[in-house]
Amino acid sequence: MVIGAADALARRHPEIAQMQFAVEEVPPSDPAPWENGVVLGRGFAAEPRAGLPARIVLYRRPITSRAADDAELAELVRRVVVEQVALMLGRRPEEIDPDS
Repeated sequence: MVIGAADALARRHPEIAQMQFAVEEVPPSDPAPWENGVVLGRGFAAEPRAGLPARIVLYRRPITSRAADDAELAELVRRVVVEQVALMLGRRPEEIDPDS
């Protein structure tokens, strides 16, 4: 689901193809000071010196616990991917995906 959402966005925004996407079970136990509650996803800036591209991680358990069915799960995954990509690119979610 995550790769499907990212691929769909990359067709409109080629720079997304340079990002890595991953899924982890849960976020780290210590949220950042600016994060309220349990986060659904998190973006990590590229580290060119280390050879690391920008990376977006979605957290499986918090996302699946909020979805009532598969359709809702797919929509939530898409929304989290859009939000994180927008943050990474310094743009509004509506610019990344007009359906947001």
